Amino acid sequence: MRRANNLILLIADPNNLRLASWKAAKGKRYASSVLAFQENLDENLLTLRTQILGACVEVGNYRYFKVYEPKERQICASAFREQVLHHALMNVCHPYFDRAQIFGSYASRKGKGTYAALERAKSFTKKHEWFLKLDVRKFFESLHHDVMKRQLARLFKEENLLLIFAQIIDSYEAHTDRGVPIGNLTSQYFANHYLAELDHFIKEKLGIKAYVRYMDDMVLWHKDKAVLKAALKSIQAFLESRLCCTLKPPVLNRCKHGLPFLGYHIFPHYLHLLQKSKVRFIRKLTCIEENYQSGAWSEEICARHALPLIAFTKHADAKAFRKNVLLRLQGQPS
Repeated sequence: MRRANNLILLIADPNNLRLASWKAAKGKRYASSVLAFQENLDENLLTLRTQILGACVEVGNYRYFKVYEPKERQICASAFREQVLHHALMNVCHPYFDRAQIFGSYASRKGKGTYAALERAKSFTKKHEWFLKLDVRKFFESLHHDVMKRQLARLFKEENLLLIFAQIIDSYEAHTDRGVPIGNLTSQYFANHYLAELDHFIKEKLGIKAYVRYMDDMVLWHKDKAVLKAALKSIQAFLESRLCCTLKPPVLNRCKHGLPFLGYHIFPHYLHLLQKSKVRFIRKLTCIEENYQSGAWSEEICARHALPLIAFTKHADAKAFRKNVLLRLQGQPS
């Protein structure tokens, strides 16, 4: 693949920086950091443009907090000016990251996403007898900085762009020379690209035709259990030697017993919610109802939080479950 070049001027273009500022502010336009940046917008964008052209950017000013859904994780929120930088980079670099992906990669890509990955997984589960489900142990924490830089140098040619990427990568460590901060836009791209090598290995070297990946959640399907067992050994060796990562314990099972994937339990002819997804749905909907009853949230805010939760359940055979939960919250017998 030919390496991309001459992108810095496009990234530093004033129109791109304004677009990046608008994207970074989306959903938080009245936050103090956003208002402070926009108060001197022209001056701040000029400073950022100068930094980009000089390949010397200010990064690493993180604010740390924890989230507990779907599991406990530490989130690193960049300063707003860094978020503008990240959007400016990916506005221009997105197509080059995307063209390195296989069709079956569904995270951080336009026209893909969770539900597209789910539909693809459903179709493969209907057609095959066995599945092998894999995911990487402490994925975001384990990404090796040198491996990421090597991968980016194979994708991009421009030295100043690679220097900026290196500064972003080196601004954070979960362990020595490892890790990207969960919450950064650039982290999503770096992490998704990190496993693109493995995708091509699975498809082109191992010859696995039925394969889906959503970030580090990977599923392979085949009619022959032995083929998947052999593939597992090859994938483990590739991950450890080339990408410096290890797998969590794999799941190898018949499709008729159900595949746990992206919060759902996929069977050949129907789809259930995983138990943890049901618990999460009840907990979050209860929280929304409590905020509404206390007057902390308006009806509009509650609807904005509730609609994605309800949409998630509608992709599964969960009508009765959803109805019972909603009736209980309304104080009616289910």
